[in-house]
Amino acid sequence: MSTKFKDLCLIAIFTLVLTIIIWLPHYLSLNNFFGLNFNQGLGAIYKNYDGLEYVVIAKTFYQPELIAKIPQSLSASYYAAHFPGYAILILALSPILGFLKSMLFISLLFTLFSTWAFYFLVLDFKLSNHPLYLSMLFLILPARWVIVHSIGSAEPIFIFFIITSLYFFLKYELHKNYSALIISALCGLGAQITRPPGILLFIALALYLAYKKRNFLTYLPLIIIPLGLLGVFTLYSFAYQDFWAYFHSGDNIHLSFPPFQVFNKHQFWVGEIWLEDIIYIFLIGFSGGLLLLKQKLYPLAFFVLVYLGASTLVVHRDIARYTLPIFPFLIIAFEKVLISREFKIVLVILSLAIYLYSQNFLIENVAPIPNIGVFN
Repeated sequence: MSTKFKDLCLIAIFTLVLTIIIWLPHYLSLNNFFGLNFNQGLGAIYKNYDGLEYVVIAKTFYQPELIAKIPQSLSASYYAAHFPGYAILILALSPILGFLKSMLFISLLFTLFSTWAFYFLVLDFKLSNHPLYLSMLFLILPARWVIVHSIGSAEPIFIFFIITSLYFFLKYELHKNYSALIISALCGLGAQITRPPGILLFIALALYLAYKKRNFLTYLPLIIIPLGLLGVFTLYSFAYQDFWAYFHSGDNIHLSFPPFQVFNKHQFWVGEIWLEDIIYIFLIGFSGGLLLLKQKLYPLAFFVLVYLGASTLVVHRDIARYTLPIFPFLIIAFEKVLISREFKIVLVILSLAIYLYSQNFLIENVAPIPNIGVFN
């Protein structure tokens, strides 16, 4: 058995075990675990935002008259802020698993796929001598990622497509194999139809090509990424009779100018002054982007800096979630620190803190849905 195959098996086992450890107190409905109450059972996992919103899309495909028949409090226009990639996969598996189990299974599956993609990125481009360890680290850092990949969410799919797109783009840059560029573009398309920030991948690669003074026509397949955005908006023109429905989806378009309006308590999705952690996210993010530039990993660096630059315009308390797609590349940027003995000691000390943070969040971040069965 090859080392690579063993590593992939260990990653799969660790992904599954980590998920079970997160779900277990909910399944057991523990009344008091480190002071936390899990009496909602697995319903807390199913009802965590925003998984059920993608289930609604899977069941209705944005049709307002069908959305109105589902007992929930959100307007039909609200769902236009959620792109269809995840919902399509839920719908595809629903005849086998049902909508709710499909929601969780796809999230778990693409968590594994994204970790495998990260492993190959580190291994094949020799970005570290510790690809297995960094891949394990990828599953638990940042702590917000532990929460997101344990519930129904589009981020695991989105992050898988981002990593895979950049992987094949780097392959093309090294070997000029045109099929690698086509795969990179297709993965970019997958990212775009999964989450709105997919367009930032295209912008980052375009800026990289401009920086390198490359012939844009040589990279023409990448144009399918913004065409994917056009396709989603065209879908909305049929479902909502509004091509620009995404921008009319209510208060869940969280962009504002000038930058850093997140540091305004009176913004709708902020509402508090305890925001110092956001400073550290930007500090680590921009530092990591510059380190990637120094390491001459230009496509990764451009993606991190473009994505994080756009995130300075996001007006939402949960910046930690919005910036999750850059963290795989920050692990690469800070590899020398993360493989150190000192960091490993700190990680062991903080492992319980990460776990309790995750569970505390999962218990409270629950949609007010009295009967989860209507979504199946």
